[in-house]
Amino acid sequence: MVRMRSDPRTRAYVARRTTEGKSTKEIHRCLKRYIVRELYPLILADLQDAAVAA
Repeated sequence: MVRMRSDPRTRAYVARRTTEGKSTKEIHRCLKRYIVRELYPLILADLQDAAVAA
C-alpha cells in the first residue's frame, strides 16, 4: 500500500488498472501478484546462494 503512494512504477501500474475499470480491491489483489512476481526470483536466488554457501 505504501508503494501505491510513493513508487512511480507502482503508481503508473495503479493508474493503468484504474483506467481499465478495476475496483480498488481488485487493484490491491493485482498489485500483490505484481509484487510477488518481482520478489519471487530474488527469493529463489537467495536460497540458492545460501545452499551453495552451506
